[in-house]
Amino acid sequence: QVQLVESGGGQVQPGESLRLSCVASGRISDIYGMAWYRQAPGNQRELVAQITSDGFTNYADSVKGRFTISRDSAKNTMYLQMNSLKPEDTAVYLCNVHVRSSRLTPIIPYWGQGTQVTVSS
Repeated sequence: QVQLVESGGGQVQPGESLRLSCVASGRISDIYGMAWYRQAPGNQRELVAQITSDGFTNYADSVKGRFTISRDSAKNTMYLQMNSLKPEDTAVYLCNVHVRSSRLTPIIPYWGQGTQVTVSS
């Protein structure tokens, strides 16, 4: 069993910053792709940022230059540094990780429960 736990969300004013964390635990042999998604009420879930096993990163156009995704492989943890936050960034942010529990098992995606980010004045 693999568990993902997000933290770091909260309520901030426009222009302020937050740092989200996602910690993976359980039966993990290898972690491959890691990503942050977000979903606001009434909207589709969207990919915010992605980091691959070789360190390649990709960002949604709406967050480029403001958000930075990173990872600490030794701790099975990834982060999302969010600067210059805007009201339109308000959403539940979800951690997504592709995990292989052992060399004999397939690579499976896992989701965290989400952490709320609210940006308002």
